[in-house]
Amino acid sequence: MAKVRIFTTPACGYCVAAKRFLTTVKHMEYEEIDVAYDPAQRSWLVEASGQHTVPQIFIGERSIGGYTDMRALDAQGQLDPLLQG
Repeated sequence: MAKVRIFTTPACGYCVAAKRFLTTVKHMEYEEIDVAYDPAQRSWLVEASGQHTVPQIFIGERSIGGYTDMRALDAQGQLDPLLQG
């Protein structure tokens, strides 16, 4: 299984949806990293993903985008192979 990291903030509905999808549908564990009060981590996230929004989801070292991006990959059958590693 691949390592999954989700960069979040506390008041983010899409963050909640992404975490729920990974746990209840995909049965995946993940590392959650709250970037709300960590400017250095937030800066790194923008540099690594090219995005200013959360959630930002990484599978292994690959940025796959946010919640809707993850769901699109799933609909295309491309998410499970990434999660398998």
